[in-house]
Amino acid sequence: MILSFFDQFASPSLLGIPLVLLATLFPALLLPTPDNRWISNRLITLQSWLLLSTTKQLMTPLNKKGHKWALILTSLLILLLTINLLGLLPYTFTPTTQLSMNMALAFPLWLATLLTGLRNQPSASLAHLLPEGTPTPLIPALILIETTSLLIRPLALGVRLTANLTAGHLLIQLISTATTVLSLTMPTVSLLTLSVLLLLTILEVAVALIQAYVFVLLLSLYLQENI
Repeated sequence: MILSFFDQFASPSLLGIPLVLLATLFPALLLPTPDNRWISNRLITLQSWLLLSTTKQLMTPLNKKGHKWALILTSLLILLLTINLLGLLPYTFTPTTQLSMNMALAFPLWLATLLTGLRNQPSASLAHLLPEGTPTPLIPALILIETTSLLIRPLALGVRLTANLTAGHLLIQLISTATTVLSLTMPTVSLLTLSVLLLLTILEVAVALIQAYVFVLLLSLYLQENI
């Protein structure tokens, strides 16, 4: 029973071929594709408005140099949103519950923001490691602490997204299993657990949206520090 709870996080395969790439790219096929007309339908209009609002929200704290990252950050946000939300459907696989995938997204983008700062303003980027006015005896220890906190940023990005989605999926499966088991023996308690399950599902939808936004927002903040 314990192993079956974690089977949902196993990477699906067909004839020995992993299907993680297919599960990652499939959500993009569900998005409507704009055509040459200004306004084709309401869905395209809503999609364009959401993309514009999200891009403005992410790019507002950044200067003009940071606006070059608008396409990357917005595309990443859409990818994470669709994967997280589709992963809440029954009999689906959520690639963002895999730490390896989240680290593959977090580490290159974090490294790109860091290298951007070291190339454009090396003095200001290195100044973050030592705040102004630090007492001389504390300088070595403070540099070590700030360097460590800087290096664990991509790990924190990946672990945060993985842990939140994994915990939510496990809770949903635990409560749904309890609802199914209790439906025959204690129907009243089963209805209570079913209501808890519905509320938890709504909460997990919010968590899927928030975690995708937090992931991209933290990357934009890291970029803001280095431009």
